[in-house]
Amino acid sequence: MRDLEVAFGEGAERLEVLRGIDLDVEHGHLTAVVGASGCGKTTLLRAIAGFVVPDAGAITIDGVPVAFPWATVPPEKRGVTLVPQEGALFPHLDVAGNVGFGLRRKQSRQRVSDLLNLVGLGGMEKRRPHELSGGQQQRVALARALAPEPRLVLLDEPFSALDAGLRESVRAEVRRVLRQAGTSAILVTHDQDEALSVADSVAVLADGKVAMHATPEQVYASPTDLGVARFIGQVVELPGEARGDEASTPLGTVRLAADTVRDGAGLSEAALPGTVTLRPEQIQIRPLGGEGVVGYVEERTYYGHDATVAVRLLGENGIPGPRVIVRTNGALPPEDEVRLAVTGTARFFPAP
Repeated sequence: MRDLEVAFGEGAERLEVLRGIDLDVEHGHLTAVVGASGCGKTTLLRAIAGFVVPDAGAITIDGVPVAFPWATVPPEKRGVTLVPQEGALFPHLDVAGNVGFGLRRKQSRQRVSDLLNLVGLGGMEKRRPHELSGGQQQRVALARALAPEPRLVLLDEPFSALDAGLRESVRAEVRRVLRQAGTSAILVTHDQDEALSVADSVAVLADGKVAMHATPEQVYASPTDLGVARFIGQVVELPGEARGDEASTPLGTVRLAADTVRDGAGLSEAALPGTVTLRPEQIQIRPLGGEGVVGYVEERTYYGHDATVAVRLLGENGIPGPRVIVRTNGALPPEDEVRLAVTGTARFFPAP
């Protein structure tokens, strides 16, 4: 996609939804598109599918142009298939009929059998959709999307209707199937954990533009701006002043990531004010008699595998400072006094 623009309405009511989108999806890769409500991710999916004609820019699939403002290829001729939120299976057809819908009869039987084995539903050809679990229905929908051997599969929040336990297993299965099939795919989701765990790359949309597109590790550990840092995972924000490769914060002096300094955020010899960001797992709880900044626990949120605690830092003369989130496995009741220290490097974003 190059310089893709989509707007709705005319005159004073004109609303720009996509504003110069540039996005490349590598062949055989799964790219997750995430963003807050209203950022344009669903419109982007519809434009790729052919349901929305762009006002400017171009879309090409495997080097073949499929959309320009002056010409567009119909959805059914793009080599693109869609897996919707709730599968949308035909209730009057059995599993084999759903997967083979639209295929030529000669190729249908073997292709359906191969795909059902691929998604782990071999032997269920004669079952009706109402006889399947939610996860099985989604796998049938994926098999149906793969049946015509598309150049690109679009997944529109396909796991949102599943319960938490089933969602994790089904999305792992979908990732396995797509990789085994070697099919390129774009997943639209509001779930950041889903995007980070399933995708080969993550594109973060904000205000109709791609704010960042990189590997899950890069998006989480090295966000390009404060908006991306806030949207992906939990983030601890602290006021700070950068000087060289360090920044002073209410948690003490922290080292800045090399690329933060390289991009100019910390090169000035004078103190540069801005926001320092850390992830909760970078803040460690130390023994009270040791080194670190003193604070007290305000609240604890338990997740089962671990917990997070909100700690109010105490500045000079015991004056309450910023509140930070810390990840821990221990039991820390409210009002407990703790000492905190930072590990690893921080990100720094200069004040506007």
